[in-house]
Amino acid sequence: MPIIVNLDVMMAKRKISLNELCERVDLTLSNLSILKTGKAKAIRFSTLDSICRALDCQPGDILEYADDNKRTSNH
Repeated sequence: MPIIVNLDVMMAKRKISLNELCERVDLTLSNLSILKTGKAKAIRFSTLDSICRALDCQPGDILEYADDNKRTSNH
């Protein structure tokens, strides 16, 4: 999938644990873990809003687009 989730990077920059972020955004640990590991297939804007507020960041700090065709053609 060409969408890369950099939630773990932002969490490290903000020095916040998964458990603490769970409490701040009111998500279950398992759902947040799925998102953090990049296994999520979708994210609600309301969830993205809550995460951005909790981490004081922009959606682009968490989500990144990487074109699969460009990555494979360079190698």
